[in-house]
Amino acid sequence: MRRQRRPAERRSAERRPAERRPAEPRGHWFLVAIAALLMSGALLLDAYAHNVVGETQPPPADFGDSAELEQIRSGGPLVNVSGSRPLSARPRPRRMALTFDDGPDPRWTPRLLDLLREHRAKATFFVLGAHVAEHPELTRRIVAEGHEIGDHTYTHADLGAVPAWRARVEMSLTQKALAAAAGIHTRLARIPYSSGPGAAGHRQLATMRLLGDEGYLVTFTDVDTQDWSRPPVNEMVLASLARTVEGEGAVIMFHDSGGDRARTLAAVDRLLTRLEKKGYAATTLTDAVGLPTAHTAASADERVLGAILGFAQRASFTFVEALGWFLAAAGVLTLLRLALFVALAWAHARRTRGRSANAVVPLGRAAPPVSVIVPAYNEAAGIEATVRSLVATDYPGPVEVVVVDDGSADETGAIAASLGLPGVRVIRQPNAGKPVALTTGIAHAAHDILVMVDGDTVFEPPTIGHLVRPLADGTVGAVSGNTKVGNRRGMIGRWQHIEYVVGFNLDRRAFDLLGCMATVPGAIGAFRREAIASAGGVSADTLAEDTDLTMAISRAGWRVVYEERARAWTEAPGSLGQLWRQRYRWCYGTLQAIWKHRGAVAERRPFGRRCLGYLTLFQVILPLLAPVVDVMALYGLFVGDPLPVVAVWAGFVAVQALTGWYALRLDGERASVLWVLPLQQFVYRQLMYLVVIQSVATAVLGARLRWHTVRREGTFTLAGPPIPKPSAPRPSVPRSSAARSSAARSSAGRRRRAVTDGNAPRRRRSRP
Repeated sequence: MRRQRRPAERRSAERRPAERRPAEPRGHWFLVAIAALLMSGALLLDAYAHNVVGETQPPPADFGDSAELEQIRSGGPLVNVSGSRPLSARPRPRRMALTFDDGPDPRWTPRLLDLLREHRAKATFFVLGAHVAEHPELTRRIVAEGHEIGDHTYTHADLGAVPAWRARVEMSLTQKALAAAAGIHTRLARIPYSSGPGAAGHRQLATMRLLGDEGYLVTFTDVDTQDWSRPPVNEMVLASLARTVEGEGAVIMFHDSGGDRARTLAAVDRLLTRLEKKGYAATTLTDAVGLPTAHTAASADERVLGAILGFAQRASFTFVEALGWFLAAAGVLTLLRLALFVALAWAHARRTRGRSANAVVPLGRAAPPVSVIVPAYNEAAGIEATVRSLVATDYPGPVEVVVVDDGSADETGAIAASLGLPGVRVIRQPNAGKPVALTTGIAHAAHDILVMVDGDTVFEPPTIGHLVRPLADGTVGAVSGNTKVGNRRGMIGRWQHIEYVVGFNLDRRAFDLLGCMATVPGAIGAFRREAIASAGGVSADTLAEDTDLTMAISRAGWRVVYEERARAWTEAPGSLGQLWRQRYRWCYGTLQAIWKHRGAVAERRPFGRRCLGYLTLFQVILPLLAPVVDVMALYGLFVGDPLPVVAVWAGFVAVQALTGWYALRLDGERASVLWVLPLQQFVYRQLMYLVVIQSVATAVLGARLRWHTVRREGTFTLAGPPIPKPSAPRPSVPRSSAARSSAARSSAGRRRRAVTDGNAPRRRRSRP
């Protein structure tokens, strides 16, 4: 078979354009911070507009006595406290001022306006500024149909329970909302939670003084129908008509928002009918007391500021509503994904359960020779353990180990060459990157079954046999092994251990059944040389050469399968900084591979639609928007009701724990490690989505990402792989006497080849 080679000059020319690309971005973190602030601002504005932030409750009883209070209590419902003493006014005889609080409401206010028009009546609407900003068209209709507007604060805050500055802000914001909606200001105000003037107390008096200084006329009521408590319709009508016995005028208070107002509409309809028969006029408040209209024209500046306020509030409302839908969709998708992948993993386990645990090659066939390629760059800490584990294999067929020292600055190549192990060759080359090192190893490999392993990874004795067995099927082009975290004692190691078992290996079981394996990991994978050649060789186009190669092999028509019994122990990053560098490269390389193979979506094979769609949704889009989840959680904890937030979080952790328990059970691991899973939500998850944000920014800006190396600690140098005691019996690979004899002969042959340092002569390859 013809080997695929790419001249060094061509590789150098291909790398030059990338060197002129901009460096990794940094300023985008400022943009992320700005986006987070804007999102927080939108949440707070929406919460404030809906009286969630700064919410106030009905005031306690506050009666008290003073000369001013006595004047207010004995006077009429319209009060002016801007002077040295309170002045009040009453409606004229046979004048009925209907007032409606807390609107406008998109459901009830239009129906009420229709009813008033039918009876040719006028009314006064004490509106909330937040509702005006949300529904400006209703405010315009109120004014256009001849009704009157009053200021009822922006969020229905108890003005007696908030600081003076907050009270002024509440009233001022409502005036700005009115300016934008209808081009007016109003001189009428009604204090939330107020009723008749006879119930005024010291706190309300202080508020009235503040409003008087701002130029407002404070409005109380003669008849409080208490329609918010939904009394019988006849009761509200009779209470309203009580002042008509002697022909007096009155101010009557209803509500056109805040709940079901069907009874209010029925009561108003009956009341207006009765008033017409009695010769009463239902009119605005100022007309009832004989004053000029309360409306004044708003300035152009106020209209602009009001328009900005209204736009910001409506945008925040739309944004928060969209966030709610997004979080619901993300939650449903996550749960469906977990359920689907657990079901597929169960089906995969059932399918493989009956397979003979002892068979590494089909019956009646000789074990094919295998070449193991170890690309190594500055792996002096662990290369010896890696090579020794490969030589100590139980595989009955010939095995050669090709270590490619990719220009290491340490003693990686020298250590591998000095071991004197049979069947091990060391190839040295100038540093050119892992894809080139793999290409070099493939070119010097003597056999057609190629196993690739990282220089920080060790194999168990049966691993090579398990990796090779699926390749007996001529349609299989690559096999993914089961990567285990060796250094799992610390918190970071435990988190990665859970991720490898639950996030990687459980997924690979599902991908195996779906025929859309995304990655054969560089730590452990077996390939058919023909499959690699049909994919164009190991490409240096991306930083995730393993994902790129896997996708190319799948697109070439080969099957890629998962063999969970082929275990490899790898040294995971031991610090958050090292973990960041590794995952940044992985994520950026995956984005490159997705973009490179985007054409697979339009191909007839299911790989592109299933694999690329899954990766784009669950490894790019949802993690990219994951900060929204945290912001909304904090919002719920500190602003809203924390119990739903805690309940949802606990539910998701419980589901993840159950999924993790099942995945660990399938892998023969102990479930006791799951105690760190809740803590994983507060550090590890945030690190992973920040990696996605950084990677996407780097990709979008076209920046050049360097190959981020991870410092090795030599986890396996002295003690070997820390294989835990399994929770269930693990299959072993016993060797027959014939197999041992064959292995001995193969070992003798390998000794004759000895260890070389450089370009060794290539043997003729035999096909499996």
